[in-house]
Amino acid sequence: MSSSDSSCYTVVFESGVEYPSTQELRQALEKGSDEVKIDTLRKIITSTINGNPQPTLMMPIIQYIMPSRNKQLKKLLHFYWEVCPKYDENGKLKQEMILVVNAVRNDLQHPNEYIRGGTLRFLQKIAKDAELLEPLIPTCRSCLEHRHSYVRKNAVFAVYSIYRQFENLIPDAPEMMLTFLAAETDSTCKRNAFVFLAQCSLPKAVEWISNVYDSIPAMDEQLQLSIIEVIRLDCKNDSSNRAKYIRCIFELLNVSSHAVKYEAATTLTILTQNPAAVKAAASCFITLVIKESDNNVKLIVLDRLDGLRGKHGLILDGLIMDVLLILSNSDMDVRRKAISIVLSMTSSRNVEEVVLFLKKQLLKTQEAEFEKASEYRQLLIQSIHVTAVKFSEVAASVVHALLEFLSEPSTAAGPGTSTVSASASALDVVAFIREVVEKFPALRSEICSRLSQTLPEIRSGKVFRGVLWILGEYVGDVESIREVLSEMRRCIGDVPIVPQEETAATEDGADAELSEKEKAERKEKTKPKILADGTYATESAFTTGSNQTRVDIKFGSKTPLRTLILGGDFFTGAVLSVALTKLVLRFHGKDTGKAKSDANMIRAEAMLIMTSIIRVGQSRFVNVPIDEDSSERIMNCLQTLSELQEIQVVHEIFLDDTKQAFERMLASQEKRAAEKKETESEKKVAVQVDDLLSFRQFLKKGADDAIDYDEDLGKATGAGENQEDFMSNLSRITQLTGFSDPLYVEAYVKMHGFDIMLDVLLVNQTPNTLQNLCLDFATLGDLKIVERPSVYTIGPHGFQSIKATIKVSSTETGVIFGSILWEGPNMSEACVILNDIHIDIMDYIKPTYCNEAQFRSMWTEFEWENRVNVNSLVSEPREYLQHVMKATNMSCLTPDGALSGECDFLSANMYARSLFGEDALANLSIERTEAGTITGHVRIRSKTQGIALSLGDRITMAQKDSKPLSV
Repeated sequence: MSSSDSSCYTVVFESGVEYPSTQELRQALEKGSDEVKIDTLRKIITSTINGNPQPTLMMPIIQYIMPSRNKQLKKLLHFYWEVCPKYDENGKLKQEMILVVNAVRNDLQHPNEYIRGGTLRFLQKIAKDAELLEPLIPTCRSCLEHRHSYVRKNAVFAVYSIYRQFENLIPDAPEMMLTFLAAETDSTCKRNAFVFLAQCSLPKAVEWISNVYDSIPAMDEQLQLSIIEVIRLDCKNDSSNRAKYIRCIFELLNVSSHAVKYEAATTLTILTQNPAAVKAAASCFITLVIKESDNNVKLIVLDRLDGLRGKHGLILDGLIMDVLLILSNSDMDVRRKAISIVLSMTSSRNVEEVVLFLKKQLLKTQEAEFEKASEYRQLLIQSIHVTAVKFSEVAASVVHALLEFLSEPSTAAGPGTSTVSASASALDVVAFIREVVEKFPALRSEICSRLSQTLPEIRSGKVFRGVLWILGEYVGDVESIREVLSEMRRCIGDVPIVPQEETAATEDGADAELSEKEKAERKEKTKPKILADGTYATESAFTTGSNQTRVDIKFGSKTPLRTLILGGDFFTGAVLSVALTKLVLRFHGKDTGKAKSDANMIRAEAMLIMTSIIRVGQSRFVNVPIDEDSSERIMNCLQTLSELQEIQVVHEIFLDDTKQAFERMLASQEKRAAEKKETESEKKVAVQVDDLLSFRQFLKKGADDAIDYDEDLGKATGAGENQEDFMSNLSRITQLTGFSDPLYVEAYVKMHGFDIMLDVLLVNQTPNTLQNLCLDFATLGDLKIVERPSVYTIGPHGFQSIKATIKVSSTETGVIFGSILWEGPNMSEACVILNDIHIDIMDYIKPTYCNEAQFRSMWTEFEWENRVNVNSLVSEPREYLQHVMKATNMSCLTPDGALSGECDFLSANMYARSLFGEDALANLSIERTEAGTITGHVRIRSKTQGIALSLGDRITMAQKDSKPLSV
């Protein structure tokens, strides 16, 4: 047996450590204490593993170590016998091993059960040496009858290892194990013996299951798992016991062990597709998710439940309320997975129950002690959004419940901020209502009426803008327009705004100049007040009469919309102006006489509000003056209202074009969702017409020819097949040395999940033997070398293939570099430095889709930005966008309708996600110059610096050439 075939479980390498000489090691073995001998033997084992076996030390070890009674020395001695060279140069067993076999036999008969069990475990490691094992067989068999279970369970696996390698040494092992099982009482020993039968004699394992069929539900957990495995193996061969097995699996669904229940439910779905069995397995999965404490296990079981739903959707629809109980879990990942399963199971039969449950959960999130309330609330609102849009019968019932969350501010808004930022839940509610009023015209009037009544309660500028857009687009009749304009007027407060603020500022100044006598009188009019918690507070009596208004103005009791405008949110002011313009234009278009008589008054009031907003932006009452875009937008609205009868094209732009743009956006989102669903459900299987057809029914019924159910299904559907062509493999080969170097080296680089597999080919181009050749790799970036290659010897003009594995921990451009050291003629050392291997991050980045709200949220949150200037000879902006998407593996989020038409400018958002869960955002803003080239920039944002810089470098490298980009 060659040394390369010996078992090795741990490669030990100590850099910079000088090993003692052979003579020093011999002396330490001969005269040292037990501690010295342990350290010496450890050094010898390490040296042997690293390629220096030192065979001359075998006899001193037999003389001075083997007689010792120290248990740690005996354990190390077993390691040494495992790795030491046992055969001489002619392939014959060394004479010294006879003494070793005799010592092992004595240990197998030792009165101490720990030594017996440890020696039996050692036999499992050397089960490839028949000459060593043959004298030990009788003693090993006798250990099966030992009084201690530790010895018996190790003896079972020792017999198992020997039987699998050399069946002729123990030909009656299966019968012996069947007899052993009948008499054994220890659960671990029974499990080990049953595993032996399952692997070596499946019919006898099935026979034993039939004998103990009634007692299986009361057995030990490990033994039950082994029985389930045997049932799966036996059913691959079209067993006649399938009906009996199904009844047994049904009983195992009710045991206490979660592992057994999971395996039993999984096996049940493989054995039969009966609706009752499928429903029982699904119920078992749901129970496991609810009762299991480990969130990772919950996610695994939910994945299995989701797969079962995909195959048997109609059968599991009745369990949707049970799946909803999983939402009581506090982990958000579990909740998201459960919600996705619920949404896929929702139908017109159960949608009302689902929505009612989600509404109750939504109300619970308002409780103070509810964990992760805001995040869970956002998830519930998004789920209700999807359900209501899909099933119109529940849309009206959920809209009113969600309108209460429009006034919810963000928890991130501090007390000192001038404006209140919107919570994610409120923004989701606005997006939901906007889509509902577009898709369900019958609900528009009622929803718009509720929205107008909710305006005074809204605190966020983003929510205000969404609600104002809805009111401006969908309020149509005269009375509704009057009501909405009245609410807007009340939200903005008294106009013009600047004179009101000047008056308030003057009164504040007068109040600040109160005399000391007035302040003292005011202080005397205070009295203590006891609060609900028992503490004291000061209540002032100076809050009556004409002074009440002054105090309110001083402490800023203004309407929310007025506060936003005074705080510098002129974007909201511009949206308000557009909404007012749309309402006035629509009101003016009515033919009723009363509407015509009030049109001028309403128009004048709207123009006064717009003028007041511009005046505020130019006054001293705001810290930030009004921006040019908002000012120009409001002025356009003013001009439109002042020239009401002249330009009809502008009226169409305000009243029709924006609504049509929203309709196109919704249509684009629905089309994208339909394409994604079709892609996921579509099974693309390329089968040639002359391929050989394989029928399972015509295969042999041997255990070795059995086909696993999942594997068989994968072969049938073509799933998981990854066929690599010859050209793609050649493109992954990197040359590491030159053709004139003593060693020619090239590496085949393959990405496999989160690993990089390097298959390095070394060619000795010299007529000399290269000894102690060592290939050393080092990395730059988030790469980690898993193992250190061994030392090799390559003959003249010989070849050597070396494999190395490198772990990748993040999406960042990495570099692998290294060198090769060897000893040539006359022990002269030589070295060759290898070329660098640059790892392409594009193998870890996949195009993904997200909605606009998610993109904006991540764009605001991510702190790393990389700006890349664009200067390309490509003449078409859309063509350049396609090239950037190919070079960066990113998907375009901007709808095709927004990119259509002829224009010299283009702005588009792109998104991708790495295999490590890292998000990458990009915004492309380019224009076509008069010379026909493309200029502009690409802004890349991500949570980590590495992916932003790597994608920027990718774009920069791709556009260096004047040619179009290529991957």
